[in-house]
Amino acid sequence: MAAFLGNLRNVVIAGFVLAALLFGLYFYTQGYDGPTFELFLMRWLHVGSGVMWIGLLWYFNFVSTPTTPKIPEELRPALGRYITPAALWWFRWSAMATIVFGIALAWRNNYLVEAYTLDFSQGMAGWPLVPKYLGIGIGMWLATIMWFNVWFVIWPNQQKALNIGGKYPDLTPPEKAAAGKTAGMFSRINTLLSIPMLFSMVAAGHLY
Repeated sequence: MAAFLGNLRNVVIAGFVLAALLFGLYFYTQGYDGPTFELFLMRWLHVGSGVMWIGLLWYFNFVSTPTTPKIPEELRPALGRYITPAALWWFRWSAMATIVFGIALAWRNNYLVEAYTLDFSQGMAGWPLVPKYLGIGIGMWLATIMWFNVWFVIWPNQQKALNIGGKYPDLTPPEKAAAGKTAGMFSRINTLLSIPMLFSMVAAGHLY
């Protein structure tokens, strides 16, 4: 058991096997409904990606950043050289997967335009015509802003601050510090936005 649990690949594969068994149980008890299953699968992947994304965002802000100053100076380079770059890889690609599956889900459910226009797609008369579209639209806009911050602010500045991939070997310490400060500030902005974003997403499915 220790050898099995010590191999992350085996654990992940086993997790998907168990999920496949649950899918089989669903098919056995409910039958196969293609459109319904397609939407569920898309939503499952969207939520799973979001858990990875927000989990890492909160790891950076609630664990890594507050704890780093307590690490002895001579040990910190290992964090920036190995752990943080690996975490950032999963962080940015889970953000990408979350928004891609989310947009696909909204399009497939025929509310993509309504959500991104905050239910103004039919004009102002009687607004909001469908309050749920307004709620999910606010969540989608917050998530889109967060995704933009990840890919076009946090990641580029972290590359500079940590010289990830050796792309910025000639930056001075003050330039690296400034890049790290910018990345940290936008990471905090994303943490702030993540709370109302999650409220909007959950409320759209349970309060409206």
